[in-house]
Amino acid sequence: MTWLDLVLMTEVFVTLFVIMDPVGTVPIFLALTGGRSGAAMRRAAWQAVAVSFSVIVAFAFFGQQILAYLHISLPALQMAGGLLLLLIALELLTGKGQAVSSPGSANANVALVPLGTPMMAGPGAIVATMVFSDRVEGVDTFAAVALGVLLVHVVLWIAMRFSVPILKVLRESGVLLISRIAGLLLSAIAVQLMADAISAFLAGQG
Repeated sequence: MTWLDLVLMTEVFVTLFVIMDPVGTVPIFLALTGGRSGAAMRRAAWQAVAVSFSVIVAFAFFGQQILAYLHISLPALQMAGGLLLLLIALELLTGKGQAVSSPGSANANVALVPLGTPMMAGPGAIVATMVFSDRVEGVDTFAAVALGVLLVHVVLWIAMRFSVPILKVLRESGVLLISRIAGLLLSAIAVQLMADAISAFLAGQG
């Protein structure tokens, strides 16, 4: 028996990579942090990754207990995440989202919501991590899940960290365009989350 299950690690990484979508996170990150300095954007990037990683780890260890204690079903969690993302998307589409990314805003606010959660550590990533955690049976499987989660967050940080130079090229008009695109993407993600939640409720899973 080896100390690392490479097949499981790859499965964890690929699954979370598709769900958390580092590439798709870039325009949303730029839209929400466009009015900040380069240092503030870099700080927001690592703060968002830290928040996401903390949430994912917490649910990996205590997810079932947390949801059971609060009497929250997974579809309810999906619906809440969808509604929150929809509110942020509407702000970006109408131009009101610039207030969120103004230089005077608190950096932690953007890093916590919506970047860290529910954008990255959303219902899909949480549920997937909880499922993979159930497959932990020893050191090799634990290391595989842990390393897979860690590698995805490293990729997320790299994507946001190196999106900062892009902002210097885009200028104000480019940021405005990205804000609208990000709002559209976020609204689609939000609607999909709510649709999945409604389907689960109708199927009696809520």
